[in-house]
Amino acid sequence: MRKVAIIGVGHSKFGNRNDVNVAELTFEAVKPSLEDAGITAKDVEFMALGSAGAGAWCEELIPAVVAAEYCGLKKPGLVRCEAACASGSAAFFTAYSAIASGQAEIAMALGVEKMKEVDTPTAMEWIGRAGYYLWEFHNFGLTFPAYYALYANAHMAKFGTTEEDLALVAVKNHKYGAMNPVAHFQKQITVDDVLSSTVIASPLKLFDCCPITDGSASVILASEEKVKELGIDTPVWVAGIGYSSGTANMSKRPDYVGLDASVKAAQMAYKKAKVTPDQIEFATVHDCFTIAEIMAYEDIGFCKKGEGAKLIREGQTEIGGKIPVNMDGGLKAKGHPIGTTGCSMIYEVTKQLREEAIEKSRQVPLKNYIGLAHNVGGTGHYCYVTILRR
Repeated sequence: MRKVAIIGVGHSKFGNRNDVNVAELTFEAVKPSLEDAGITAKDVEFMALGSAGAGAWCEELIPAVVAAEYCGLKKPGLVRCEAACASGSAAFFTAYSAIASGQAEIAMALGVEKMKEVDTPTAMEWIGRAGYYLWEFHNFGLTFPAYYALYANAHMAKFGTTEEDLALVAVKNHKYGAMNPVAHFQKQITVDDVLSSTVIASPLKLFDCCPITDGSASVILASEEKVKELGIDTPVWVAGIGYSSGTANMSKRPDYVGLDASVKAAQMAYKKAKVTPDQIEFATVHDCFTIAEIMAYEDIGFCKKGEGAKLIREGQTEIGGKIPVNMDGGLKAKGHPIGTTGCSMIYEVTKQLREEAIEKSRQVPLKNYIGLAHNVGGTGHYCYVTILRR
């Protein structure tokens, strides 16, 4: 397998983007990624697009074709990837594999989602199907917040995690989201704000939940030979990608205090990258709900099982702490356009490794230049863990 580097990244503004259609939204990310890489659209040989809701909450059923044509790509190989909330990471893995296997020299991973074209109940229904539809959604009416509420209640019962601990995750991520000009939410909040917000699925409240968001992100990858040819002086190398999945039927899960897919994907990524969790300097993790971030600390090895809440209480996941997490605001504040999130995470890790955080106040001090992106689809139905190094 060949070495693969990231040579360009781009990102749209996240939020309610009713000012653009899907093609225009992708252009906002593709154009800067091409400029960043120093190439033109015609140089892209293969493009993988992550989108979980094509034809459901937006009008385009085959967005890869529409996006490629609008952005000026000259008849590249195209594929749309679906892995629920991890669709962007699936697209990144597909583009990476095209280069690592020798099938392409330059490839693009693109994530896009327009979730705001339908009303909230419709969006909630589609997201609520991200499990075992007939058994869970159709028969019992589980919504997506309810899935994670099961985990929150189990984690609280077993490890003593509190609603205040969950609120601290939201407060931290809104703090950094307010420093990120492309984030959906630009306002800091307090623990009291979280605790007094509307209950969505107990114990999860409105401010424990990520928003419904529109947005796009683009990542340009290249082979080692192409990196040398282009004279790229700051390539970010893909050190390792781990992946796993979990049963669709929640009743078959052994427990509800962590995601087995996250554990296995992280272990695979560490092995491939030849690093250990303590060598990771910062991470973007999948915090679609506040409990998800606390479980991620544990599942990917930043602390022992049951000690995730301690990390957030002690400020260890802030800049200056043991392992800064979600310095872009995470899904909670930056937003979670489902098919985009994986590519957006890679964007953030790449910018941090280059020491190019948009706002320097959220730049992580680096020594080893190793970062991690953890992206979950559904409630551990899919998981990708990507380790990048510069």
